[in-house]
Amino acid sequence: MQRYREIVIKVGDLSLRGELFDTPSGRAVEEILPIKARINLWGDEFYFEVPLDIPPDETSTVDVQVGDMGYWPPGRALAIFFGPTPMSIDDKPVPASEVNRVGRILDDPRELIEVKSEEWIEIF
Repeated sequence: MQRYREIVIKVGDLSLRGELFDTPSGRAVEEILPIKARINLWGDEFYFEVPLDIPPDETSTVDVQVGDMGYWPPGRALAIFFGPTPMSIDDKPVPASEVNRVGRILDDPRELIEVKSEEWIEIF
């Protein structure tokens, strides 16, 4: 995926660099920045509702990697994958259903494990 815009993801005292992709969902997320939302946790995945209503698109997949960010249409939510989820059979994350590719974390996404108890996420 082609890089579109650099972002910062902040959870508690942790800040990670990321990027949004040049996709319809990536561009839609850029338009609503900055985002501040209450975190929901699903295994080693953060997800949080955002004010977007985007249908599945050509990037829609369940094949995600640690560090990927996706838009989950059924929950109108962004998801950040940093380890296994309840649907995983190994260390690879598996979303509950297809997500549109939005972006990825450029730093070590596994650092998010240390801030799983935080309640808020900011993206700017």
